[in-house]
Amino acid sequence: MPFVKIDLFEGRSEEQKIELAREVTEVVSRVAKAPKEAIHVFINDMPEGTYYPHGEMKKKN
Repeated sequence: MPFVKIDLFEGRSEEQKIELAREVTEVVSRVAKAPKEAIHVFINDMPEGTYYPHGEMKKKN
């Protein structure tokens, strides 16, 4: 049962997240030979100020 976690800065519309989840599900199903019903996509909206690569805060562009 594949689980896919996607972290994005917040700001995507519900429609964008639905499309992303559907497309990811299609690819995982095709490549991993997993039934779509077994694939779970988690999209985490990260507020600005919660991502610190190399110890520096990353801001949205």
